[in-house]
Amino acid sequence: MEQLAKNLLALREAKKLSREKVSRVLELSAKTYERYEKNEGDPTAPTLVKLADLYGVTLDQLVGRAPLPPGEEGR
Repeated sequence: MEQLAKNLLALREAKKLSREKVSRVLELSAKTYERYEKNEGDPTAPTLVKLADLYGVTLDQLVGRAPLPPGEEGR
């Protein structure tokens, strides 16, 4: 899920959030969240829903099946 990893990084940076802040909101370790951004692990379905809610995007946008909102495309 390479596109998911790219989108997580782009969305976090667009919202100006630290990995630590996101991991606290998700109730995960910062290292676990970092693995998601580096495409070294896949979040569970409930975590994907929390991420979509946190970043204000749909699940399709989060995983790359639809484009991210303008200004949040990232790299």
